[in-house]
Amino acid sequence: MFRRLCRALAAAVLLAGAVVAAPPLTTIQDVLYKADGTRFNGVLIISWNSFQAADSSAIVTQSTTVKVQDGLLRVQLVPTTTSSPSSVYTVTYNSDGRVQFQESWSVPSSPTPLRVRDVRTASGALTGTVSNDTNGITEANVTGLVADLGARPVKSPTFAPGRTAVVDSSGLISTAAGNPTDCVHVDGSSGPCAAANAPSFVDAEAPAGIVDGSNTVFGLSAVPDPVSSLAVYRNGMLQKIGQDYAVSGSTVTFVAPATPLPGDTLLASYRLNGTGEDSAPGATFSSTQVLCSGTGTSATTTTLTVLGRCNIPAGVLAAGDRVEVRFDYAHPGTAGGFSVEVDWGATVLVHRDAATGEKLVSGRGAAAVLASGAQLSAESWGTALALAASAASSSDNYSAGVTVSFLGSIAQIGDSLALTNFSVVRVP
Repeated sequence: MFRRLCRALAAAVLLAGAVVAAPPLTTIQDVLYKADGTRFNGVLIISWNSFQAADSSAIVTQSTTVKVQDGLLRVQLVPTTTSSPSSVYTVTYNSDGRVQFQESWSVPSSPTPLRVRDVRTASGALTGTVSNDTNGITEANVTGLVADLGARPVKSPTFAPGRTAVVDSSGLISTAAGNPTDCVHVDGSSGPCAAANAPSFVDAEAPAGIVDGSNTVFGLSAVPDPVSSLAVYRNGMLQKIGQDYAVSGSTVTFVAPATPLPGDTLLASYRLNGTGEDSAPGATFSSTQVLCSGTGTSATTTTLTVLGRCNIPAGVLAAGDRVEVRFDYAHPGTAGGFSVEVDWGATVLVHRDAATGEKLVSGRGAAAVLASGAQLSAESWGTALALAASAASSSDNYSAGVTVSFLGSIAQIGDSLALTNFSVVRVP
């Protein structure tokens, strides 16, 4: 009886050991990267079909999900190189909410961790017979190739490199004829780019007349067309038509209370509906176009640093266009003074140096785009900073694009200056 009990107990122990024992595992541990050098973040879905492990453990069809954080992968799997039947793991990489790619792993037994490259199986192998024909394949032997080649446009006898290509009436690729400065029309013809009724501009003109405190009549060099395009500035302050002055033809007449005083500066800008070589059809848009707007960053150095930027691409501006620039800076600090600057390309549009107590600086400028370069005008002011107006010329090649930069600097490290808002618009 005792012997029988011992044998039953031993069998139970062996059975319990068989149930508790787990199949051997191989560790796959690696750091995963994306092609741009950043670390992979996502999940790996590892699936397999039923197989028998080397220790006769029954592995049933299933899958597991492994999270990869900051590229770090670690997972333990039953070896498959010694399994029955031979088996592989299917690994699906999922990142950014979608499946990225899929591969197969064949895992050997290993007492030390393996990398992904140690278990990845070869894929995409070529099958079939490789031809040793070194004579090449003729066009006629490729089904449909001759017909496809015949259907494509071909060069005409007048085709020449380095010119604008057009399709002629025969369907051949030809070259547009004309001068290098001509514009090409949709029908392939070419001609001068000037439009018969393209507008042009007069900017920062000083009206003719004596500024003596009694004279109220001043003359312009041309008649504004339309009249509403006329903008008259007195010491940088925009005057209002009908309230500060009246206009008749090319004559501007100030009302008595707004009579210019000795030392005052008058400037006038307006549009002309005339013709000329520098006029361009690109100036015929009818509404304001916002090229850039936004908020900038803060200055942290004592040298001028770009706090905001507007990049106007090539081909956007044409002769006759007008671009207006507006900007606002805030100085919450109290440690020292500061400087602000706005540049049109490589030309300074505005530069102001402010004292410690100045809190806000605002301003606006305009660029009148010419056939070559631009004529600039600007005015700026602050809570304590006096109003200042300026005019300048720019030779920047806007046809290749131009950048409007908003800069700032502080006088004392630890102080603060911020570009709070800027906008760059093209106006009709």
